[in-house]
Amino acid sequence: MRADYRTVKTSGESEIIIQKSRFLSYVKRVETEEEALTFIQEIKRLHHSATHNCSAYIIGEHDQIQKANDDGEPSGTAGIPMLEVLKKQGLKDTAVVVTRYFGGIKLGGGGLIRAYGRATTEGIAATGVVERQLHREMKISIDYNWLGKVENGARQSAYPLHDIVYGEGVDIHMYVPWVETERFVDWMTELTNGQAKIQAVSEMFLEFDV
Repeated sequence: MRADYRTVKTSGESEIIIQKSRFLSYVKRVETEEEALTFIQEIKRLHHSATHNCSAYIIGEHDQIQKANDDGEPSGTAGIPMLEVLKKQGLKDTAVVVTRYFGGIKLGGGGLIRAYGRATTEGIAATGVVERQLHREMKISIDYNWLGKVENGARQSAYPLHDIVYGEGVDIHMYVPWVETERFVDWMTELTNGQAKIQAVSEMFLEFDV
């Protein structure tokens, strides 16, 4: 299981004009190829009268699925440059569609490559990029006489404090990066002189702006 990776925020769009042609970029986070294809079809229906609706997507922990489509542009001048932008930025689980409305001026092969690459870059920038880090929700069960010390240590630490549940004892829930679980347990054990019961109750990804 991947512990952290970069992807885009939920979705976004942008527009640029190059030599009178309009390039509309649509970017979306997708986790399956079916989601990517559905997204592409939605944009094609939205802009059914456009000259081209070019697309690219990259999906999977190891980028197993990589597809690009020129949609009528000269081979290799649209989809591949778009895919290369995704790869260069290290993005996963991301799909992009660039819709072009031809403005009457031909751009040539090099011009198209630059235009579709720029449109993709602008679309990603408008959408925003996040790093998703795999975290474990750790539950620290303690007696009330340890509450002050543990809560103070928790709030001063780099680990997000999620919740404090009061009952016969106290359960403090914190989010810990998956790769730092062992270090966290050692720290909490030392902090409580071994008097805390520490266990992982779930795993989830937290997102941080890049």
